[in-house]
Amino acid sequence: MTYEYQPRGVCSRRIRLTLENGTVREVCFEGGCSGNTQGVSRLVEGMPAEEAVRRLSGIRCGSKNTSCPDQLASAIRQAMERENAARHSN
Repeated sequence: MTYEYQPRGVCSRRIRLTLENGTVREVCFEGGCSGNTQGVSRLVEGMPAEEAVRRLSGIRCGSKNTSCPDQLASAIRQAMERENAARHSN
């Protein structure tokens, strides 16, 4: 399923990601540092969602308390919660 997330405190304006059975299948950032966001996206594609969250959580960008990778971890975490809620409501 595809999810959208609006990051906070970073340059990117939106993160769209697809989760399939607990695996990150696709990630697309809108805005942000193009090379970095493309690189992070490609690195996590095919990775178990929990592993991606573990690796990306807490990364900071300069003096900011967060970063695009950290916001991606938040997006994945939220998508996993929604996926689990949808699974339990059926």
